[in-house]
Amino acid sequence: MEGRLDTWFNHPRYGLLNSRLDEAAVPTPRLGELLESISSGATPKRSDSSLYAESGIKFLRILNVDDGEILDKDMKYITDEVHGGQLKRSQLADADALMTITGRVGSAAVVRNEHLPANINQHLVRMRIDTELCRPEFLAEWLNCPAGLELSNRYVSGGTRAALDYDAIRQIRVPLPESLHAQDKLLSVMDAARAERDAKLAEADGLLDGISDFVLDALDIEPPPRDSRAVFAVNPVDILKGGSLNSDYYHPERMLALRALEDASDRLDIASLDEVVSFERNQIKTPGKNYLGLAHIQSNTGELTDSTDTAKGTCFLYQTDDVLFARLRPYLNKVYRAEMDGCCSTEFHVLRVNDRESLSSNYLAAALRTRVVLAQTTHMMTGNTHPRLTNDDVANLRIPIPDIEVQEAIAAEVQRRRAESRRLRSEAESGWREAKRWFERQLLGE
Repeated sequence: MEGRLDTWFNHPRYGLLNSRLDEAAVPTPRLGELLESISSGATPKRSDSSLYAESGIKFLRILNVDDGEILDKDMKYITDEVHGGQLKRSQLADADALMTITGRVGSAAVVRNEHLPANINQHLVRMRIDTELCRPEFLAEWLNCPAGLELSNRYVSGGTRAALDYDAIRQIRVPLPESLHAQDKLLSVMDAARAERDAKLAEADGLLDGISDFVLDALDIEPPPRDSRAVFAVNPVDILKGGSLNSDYYHPERMLALRALEDASDRLDIASLDEVVSFERNQIKTPGKNYLGLAHIQSNTGELTDSTDTAKGTCFLYQTDDVLFARLRPYLNKVYRAEMDGCCSTEFHVLRVNDRESLSSNYLAAALRTRVVLAQTTHMMTGNTHPRLTNDDVANLRIPIPDIEVQEAIAAEVQRRRAESRRLRSEAESGWREAKRWFERQLLGE
């Protein structure tokens, strides 16, 4: 036993991995031998808004560090005073290596000048590497490969939330070619594999991102231009017709979307949502299989994610071909046509087509994700911290409904794009997994 008596730390899998490291063709120093310094950050008090900023100093969290990349996803910012005071020790510099140390333990990435100025919270660690011994990018690739992740997770501690401390990080073994040139050769192969993966993922995203424009082009409907104005004039007649005193309800973007639909009404039907679907509210108190929460649905695409969110409390039942339409934060545009029976969060409306001979559920889901619908929902929200659509507003959404033959042609093209996108994404991920296995084999052998 190596210093700890818990069963996880002494699992036979780690004995086998250490044997591979012992037999590696390259030295395997501890990570602590490669460090010049190590530091973690902190999180300023959420209740003190003066510590945060709208832009400037990036404040990186776990979701911003993933598999060799620093992501701008939901980026937060802190003030110069916090960066230079409370978090001075964790200021980032070019070539710093970052690693997640709680929850999703072991994901690593390297900081570059384009990410700066930046700082980190307490769930990340900043490692400043001796660059005469190791390329920071090489360390990140090792930590992100299967064997590196296993080693990181061997040292976790904590009951409710897994975590790594500094001493544990320093103990991680790193199979390290002694020459920087040899490290660079391995990195060049991984860089090429990453570029190939990213190109396929970009192509997959492009196929899905273009669906809204394709649907509207097929219907010959011009979407409204994006408009972020907060001040605009409203005709009193429109207020009388609309029956609402919510100013955003009359935002030019929403009004232009409704006008575009009205202009198209001479060649296709324009219906309120409640005229063509029923709102299913069959509840269960004990969640069943195939649970879907908001986190399981991608914005704008309707594809499923690999979210680990689990059911909490009452759920709605849904059936295959029902359309799930999110009423919470409608600007996220989360709409999903069910491909199986299951249950979902009550933050979804479960829509069931009344007449399948006149309305395709595949078409309905695609239409609900278009910009002429999004322009309506974005400006119909109520509530500040948890903006939602009221039931009446959802029921009154206006949607274009062409002949069923046109719907089926649109739905077929949408399905083709989704299938091609999934194929590209699968190829991208399998190719990247194989690249990681190759990298590992170069260091540890078969």
